[in-house]
Amino acid sequence: MAKTHTRFVCQECGRVAASYMGKCPQCGSFNSMVEEVIHDEPAAKSSSVRGLTGRSSPRAIGDISGDAEDRIHLPIGEFARVLGGGIVPGSIVLVGGDPGIGKSTLMLQMAMEMGAKQRVLYVSGEESERQIKMRAVRLNGQKELPKNLLLVTETNLEIIFNHINEVKPDLLIVDSIQTVYLSNMDSSAGSVSQVRESSSQLRELAKTSGISVFVIGHVTKEGTIAGPRVLEHIVDTVLYLEGDRFQAYRLLRSVKNRFGATSEVGVFEMREGGLAEVTNPSEAFLAERMINAAGSAIAVTMEGTRPILVEVQGLTSPTQFGNARRTANGVDFNRLLLIAAVLTRRVGLKLSEQDTFVNVVGGLQIDEPAADLAIAAAIASSWRDIPVKADSVLIAEIGLAGELRMPGQMQARLREAQKLGFRTAIVPKAIRKGEPYPKGIEIIEVRSIQQALEAALNVPREVPQGRKVA
Repeated sequence: MAKTHTRFVCQECGRVAASYMGKCPQCGSFNSMVEEVIHDEPAAKSSSVRGLTGRSSPRAIGDISGDAEDRIHLPIGEFARVLGGGIVPGSIVLVGGDPGIGKSTLMLQMAMEMGAKQRVLYVSGEESERQIKMRAVRLNGQKELPKNLLLVTETNLEIIFNHINEVKPDLLIVDSIQTVYLSNMDSSAGSVSQVRESSSQLRELAKTSGISVFVIGHVTKEGTIAGPRVLEHIVDTVLYLEGDRFQAYRLLRSVKNRFGATSEVGVFEMREGGLAEVTNPSEAFLAERMINAAGSAIAVTMEGTRPILVEVQGLTSPTQFGNARRTANGVDFNRLLLIAAVLTRRVGLKLSEQDTFVNVVGGLQIDEPAADLAIAAAIASSWRDIPVKADSVLIAEIGLAGELRMPGQMQARLREAQKLGFRTAIVPKAIRKGEPYPKGIEIIEVRSIQQALEAALNVPREVPQGRKVA
């Protein structure tokens, strides 16, 4: 006879405890321990070995065919770019994002595009078939809906596998993994054990049958995929759909990809007919830029292998309180504090008396330090009320001594700036010789932030109080 016992599992990190605790000792979350009933199987039954296939034998690596890695063409170019060039047969992809950001819309658009040539099964545990049909009609416009796209509303994974055996699809979409459950487990759908076991069985399905599986995952308040961290290790690719719900642009970012580059980004625009591709995101982000406005500078950031030009805005205002405020939107707050300290100490700007605000236009989040110089120039431009040269881009990392450091992939950044009509680039002075800079754009090499601001603002050098110029 199988024995039963209870345990308590944290729904945030997966920590297992024998008794209930109000606070998880591993991740520190409150009221996240949920009771689960475990059935211990007999020893003879539990000794069976699970694997991807029932028959496995070692083979020489040279005898293994690589044809299975040929990618399936995906008509949505931005989506294919993030995946690494297309859909890999037998892969499992996890797509996460905030509620209402457009995950189901993007998956349904992909399903309709792939339904023209592939057999697609769309499994929904959150919406009815009628709701999905209404969205498909809205997205497809006057076109005829693909006959190879099959819909089913189901949350029981065993029944879903029966549908898969009958339909034999080339592409499977599960919306969402938190609604799927296994009937032989006593825990509720969305719990750690259900999410982990359901994902493992979907992964085994993908690897053994060659079906490409796309799984939609919910996101917690902290912005991470809900459920255990092992979920992200089970899948081959993890994609995040990001963006401000009050902005039209959506960014599909690759966080993990076993078949392509990580941190790759695809840009979409939310319209009435769904998510439309933005093939030139730099031009889109700069479309509403006000020329020769104080407090505006252009940075060139690398998102994966793609350079994107974005407008960085800075604003300084005399503080009305004892402590000056620092507000960052789209850039790291600690990075803003560092840049403000360098401007105060090395350049002589009295930012201790100024509230400082920095904003990245378009809802883009910049994490790399190559945008430091553009942030500093935007703040200095606002403080001095002098605009940065309209045809200039600023690319450099700032050190605490006020020196400028060279970021990676400089040639790709400069080529993108030249393509959009920028004539001047302010960059760090190259110490080591490398690939020559592209022609057609003037390169101004500087060593310090002081020299960079002089070149960007056309102002004479200011000496900080208490210091002398040699």
